[in-house]
Amino acid sequence: MLEPARRNERRLGARTKGIDLADEARFLKSWFDKPLVTGAVSPSGKALARMMARYVDPTEDGLVLEIGPGTGPVTEALIQRGVPAERLVLIEFNAEFVPLLQKRFPGAKVVQGDAYSAAETLSGRIDSPLIATVSSLPLLTKPVRQRVALLDQCFDMSRPGAPFIQFTYGVAPPIPREAIGSVSTVGSPRVWLNLPPARVWIYRRPI
Repeated sequence: MLEPARRNERRLGARTKGIDLADEARFLKSWFDKPLVTGAVSPSGKALARMMARYVDPTEDGLVLEIGPGTGPVTEALIQRGVPAERLVLIEFNAEFVPLLQKRFPGAKVVQGDAYSAAETLSGRIDSPLIATVSSLPLLTKPVRQRVALLDQCFDMSRPGAPFIQFTYGVAPPIPREAIGSVSTVGSPRVWLNLPPARVWIYRRPI
């Protein structure tokens, strides 16, 4: 079920900055340098970022993990949704994006490292279970077994029933249903306003 959008203007005004053409240039350069790591030629559009954030419940107490935040469009949407920056943990592989994220979201914990080894990357850095994981990683560039391993790591660090939220430009789920057994897989409406159009997939491990 699609959750209603929520805004928190006070947090948004104090802690975020808009995504501009400079971000497009940063993303494009990163994509040319490392296309399999960046996975996209531009940041997620605002409509897609809002769709991803809708599946996070800001009233639930706990940490939200964002993996592959890039220049921060989804981070911004999460704060708009009502998640305080202090409850955000961001894993970003690209060292050039890390200081940008730290500047834009000073309350968030920004970790430079490999999200596909999330448990190791966050070892000793978090002290409570996650209430959600929000991923903008280019999963389709990795073998299915590595995608499943990432999903399992995030679930192991999360509260029971916490969602793993991932977008894709494709039609099929980026982590195939047949590879994850009883894990539920639900797709959002297609986000036509994004370029290219995308869909969000929400995974939950049975309680």
